[in-house]
Amino acid sequence: MFGPVRSRRLGISLGVNNIPYKFCSYSCVYCQLGRTVNKTIKRRTFYSPENVINNVIEVAKRLGKIDYISFVPDGEPTLDINLKSEIIGIKEALNVPIAVFTNASLLWIDEVKEALYQADLVSIKVDAVSDPIWKRINRPYSKLEIDHILASIEEFVKSYRGKIISETMLVSGINTISESLKKISYYLKKLNVNIAYISVPIRPPAEKWVKPPSSFELIRAYEVFRESLGENRVKLLNMPEGYVTQFAGGPEEYILRTTTVHPLRYEYVTRLLSEHGKDPNEVINKLIEKGLIEIVNYLGSKFIIRRFPFKGDYTVKRD
Repeated sequence: MFGPVRSRRLGISLGVNNIPYKFCSYSCVYCQLGRTVNKTIKRRTFYSPENVINNVIEVAKRLGKIDYISFVPDGEPTLDINLKSEIIGIKEALNVPIAVFTNASLLWIDEVKEALYQADLVSIKVDAVSDPIWKRINRPYSKLEIDHILASIEEFVKSYRGKIISETMLVSGINTISESLKKISYYLKKLNVNIAYISVPIRPPAEKWVKPPSSFELIRAYEVFRESLGENRVKLLNMPEGYVTQFAGGPEEYILRTTTVHPLRYEYVTRLLSEHGKDPNEVINKLIEKGLIEIVNYLGSKFIIRRFPFKGDYTVKRD
């Protein structure tokens, strides 16, 4: 688990990290966790589902008010073969809605659909609907096919009874041209998503060459989406999250858990530590010396992120 964090979409969200670093079916160029080192579409057990359920229940009850419990892990959450039982177990114990953030690449698997049916909200990634752009930005597992994935998403939303939102990450020069944006917006209109979020890479990306869209590109994307979906169903995610004061465990534990999947702005961390009677420089330097975190400068801001094995050595493991 990590957080809670003030999610730009869901309010106060307690994150469930049900996938180890970094098992995923994609290796997105903008990923804040770096390149995928275990690219796979094989579902399996990663953690004991009982432990996942019990840990979430324990922390949620201790924290008090939470708007959502969100499965948004170090990789693709639907790779967890126990996702369905984990969602059901948490919902039986807590009166808190469940969200799952997925790249939707495995929705052609019936068991994945059944797992996501249990969630109150599902966020699907749609960065591209054409094969060349999809392969360039998401760098999918070799056996995946974009047309199959898009058709599977359409089939899923027909029978899903919860809230569907989408997220499209804009990378300048890849998926920001008008033709690409129009194709994505038409597809999202066909899905009838509740909200279509347009995101920009505000955190350090996997590839240094990745750049956020220019102001012109961002405005163009918003206008294209608005024209297809209507103004009330399009939102921008181009601003940092808010600040939270409650968290699970001590400040150091919060930093390590949260930066596992969610880089933190340096000023947030120093403020957090100061408010809890800690010397920010001492705590941060100690974590750096232990090789647990690092500081990254990106677009004029400083971020604290976790350090992981293989991060500097891109050796992709495939099943």
